Amino acid sequence: MPAAPEAHVWRHPDTPLLVRLLALAVAAYALSPIDLIPDFIPVLGYLDDLLIVPIGLVIVLRLLPPHVLASSRAQAAAALKRPRSVIAAVFVVAIWLACTGAFVYWLARA
Repeated sequence: MPAAPEAHVWRHPDTPLLVRLLALAVAAYALSPIDLIPDFIPVLGYLDDLLIVPIGLVIVLRLLPPHVLASSRAQAAAALKRPRSVIAAVFVVAIWLACTGAFVYWLARA
């Protein structure tokens, strides 16, 4: 699986510690079950996620040195050109087809 540009940014030696910590905080907030406004509150519960995470990512990108971002994007583009595993793709498609077949068989018997 090709690495995302974020993975290259994280490993780049010129990435400032503040940017790394801020990116970690944004990712932790996005994945955390604890929110500033709980999700069960209509509209506002998801509105904080829709605002805080993108704004945090924009701040991280603005604080990132331009040469680090350019280098990371180039590394990610090179990673996309690498060959992918056809065997793994066939395996995943076979699993989906088997599950679909089992579901159709279950429906037909019911």
